[in-house]
Amino acid sequence: MIVGVPKEIKIEEYRIAATPYAAATLVSAGHKVLIQSTAGEGAGFSDEEYSKVGATIVKTADEVWNQAEMIYHVKEPISSEYKYFRKGLIFWGYLHLAAERELTLELMKTGVTAIAFETVETADGALPCLDPMSAVAGRLAGQMGAQYLGKKYKGMGKLMGGVPGTEPATVVVLGGGIVGTNAAQMALGLGARVIIITRNVLRLRYLSEVLPGRVETRASNPYTIAEAVKEADVVVGGVLVKGGRAPIMVTEEMVKTMKPGSVIVDVAIDQGGCVETIRPTTHSDPIFIKHGVVHYAVTNMPGIVPRTSAIALCNATLPYALKMANLGYREAMKRDEALRKGMNVWDGKCTYQLVADAFDLENVPFQS
Repeated sequence: MIVGVPKEIKIEEYRIAATPYAAATLVSAGHKVLIQSTAGEGAGFSDEEYSKVGATIVKTADEVWNQAEMIYHVKEPISSEYKYFRKGLIFWGYLHLAAERELTLELMKTGVTAIAFETVETADGALPCLDPMSAVAGRLAGQMGAQYLGKKYKGMGKLMGGVPGTEPATVVVLGGGIVGTNAAQMALGLGARVIIITRNVLRLRYLSEVLPGRVETRASNPYTIAEAVKEADVVVGGVLVKGGRAPIMVTEEMVKTMKPGSVIVDVAIDQGGCVETIRPTTHSDPIFIKHGVVHYAVTNMPGIVPRTSAIALCNATLPYALKMANLGYREAMKRDEALRKGMNVWDGKCTYQLVADAFDLENVPFQS
């Protein structure tokens, strides 16, 4: 199979889907790997490193997209890449289609086989291709919360952990999954008081046992959330609906009750966000102020640490890419139920229920 790795062109996205190790693995299995020149530089990988392991370096995105049978990508395609869509092309990368109507319809119209990292799901409910980036984003959420509390960054001027004789910041984490757990770990490590809110009481019990420091657990309901948000210095939105749009957990009325200079970091922004007042931002323009509250909602948070992110992501996605390259995607999905759940669009049809629900489309299950 010809596997193409174009340079990511979403604003300030420096990751690459395939590390030199991934290229070497695919080449040694008999596949041709096309790498767009300089595609790996943002993550610290040179063209020479890819050439040494047998990958073919090409100059343009046109060459990669037009020759490849499978595109190995990080972020969802943006509108300038739609011209490359064609029937039979396999796209393997993040898609977050429940928040992307135009992209969903374009993939369906052109007949692309679109397989999403974020909906690959194992029998135990784990999301192996999403979890590494959720961990990175969660840890970054703790860091960003601490940074934007600083007066220079429009925050209230509070140190996350305080010092003796002063109170630490109160960090409210919505969601007890990978994002929430990592955000809580980072905030606790900085000395904050942390409140975790999630619906799963068993998960709360587990987190109360394994997380150190000033951690409190609360069962999720609108009253609990409203009360916690009111006392928060930092709110981290880490709520996930697998493959679907994130639910609104923090209403505009709740935001209005927050202290001036407090901070919201909505990691759920890739799936629409879980805060009513949120809108997407970028690394170069990461925040906006509404109702006196700093809102941070960068849609590709792990892109700020591309070396770590690229390696972690590739560790998770390469085994599936190799399986599809070796067997073809149909046979790979027949053998691997987790990978089969990654199929979102196929043969002009929407094959993932929550995406279909988001846009009132017919859901037609993939038939391998």
